[in-house]
Amino acid sequence: MKALTVITDPVYTEPPSFSAYERFWLKYINDKRDLPFIHLLTAIHILVIPTAIILYTPLLQGWYWWLAYIPYFYVSQMYFKGRFGLMLHCICHRKLFKKPYTWLFHYTIWFVCPFFGHTPETYFAHHMGMHHVENNMIDDASSTLPYQRDSLRGFLAYVGRFLILGFTDTFMYFFSRKRKKFYMRLTYGEMSFYLFCIGMCFVNLQATLMIFIIPFVFARVVMMLGNWAQHAFVNMDDLEDNTINCINTPYNQMCWNDGYHAIHHVRPAMHYTEIPGEFLKIKDKLAEQKVLIFDGIHYLHIFIWLMTKRYDKLADNLVNVNNMFSSKEEAIAIMKERTKKYKPGLQ
Repeated sequence: MKALTVITDPVYTEPPSFSAYERFWLKYINDKRDLPFIHLLTAIHILVIPTAIILYTPLLQGWYWWLAYIPYFYVSQMYFKGRFGLMLHCICHRKLFKKPYTWLFHYTIWFVCPFFGHTPETYFAHHMGMHHVENNMIDDASSTLPYQRDSLRGFLAYVGRFLILGFTDTFMYFFSRKRKKFYMRLTYGEMSFYLFCIGMCFVNLQATLMIFIIPFVFARVVMMLGNWAQHAFVNMDDLEDNTINCINTPYNQMCWNDGYHAIHHVRPAMHYTEIPGEFLKIKDKLAEQKVLIFDGIHYLHIFIWLMTKRYDKLADNLVNVNNMFSSKEEAIAIMKERTKKYKPGLQ
């Protein structure tokens, strides 16, 4: 286990000056701390979207098409996908654009999102309307509670159900609660994407499959993997205590401090640059609750080590704040207990 050291995750530092391009966008966005999102969207419009359009044209054929697609896939789905997905997460919680320019948000949701496998409106509806309301409890369509969370079989069942029934489960959650605004946004966003893909298959089947359909499936698997790791450790004495924090990891530098998931569920509207400071303020309370804090690793490490049951590696990267664990063995025992399948009435 590790001691708590200096936090290296990103916080806001005022630059000496803003470029002309940044000054232009400051007129349209609510918070100057969100300029990195503008830079990300700019890069996407330079590198990703024009290449996708070219791949739809007859300009490239045969091997030339694949020689262009392979770097496109890497840049869009490996390099930008996580950054964009977590930017989407941030701008759902905090409005990026000023009120007169909300059309830019809708443009991002409806035009840019599909290139990264996100169907329009559905992420907002699922995440804001259900996940944060239910906090991974049993009514949450993406809840990890009914599964053994260090089991590959459990994870495959979890992903399989979400891929097949995730839309239906989420729709019924809103419909049964008469939350029409959410189930309508969910429905027309999801259905519009499906109809768009069907239509574009008649334009270019190969391009549609590789640019939109495969990234769509990939995105949903990745999101479920992330949610699984974020909510893998459930305190059976308090089911609301089911999140973790990952600190001092390059993932936080790239993905807007997404590793601080326990902090985020407590303060969901907090700007990502404020989260490391909030963590330091409440670290003693986190230690009292034995909220798991990992140093130097991120959700993919946690997922792999859970699937391989390498609790020793997980324990080696735990931060033992205020000696919250008396030993490595105690930490491992607690982690194993928290990955057990939740069985109502037996807890």
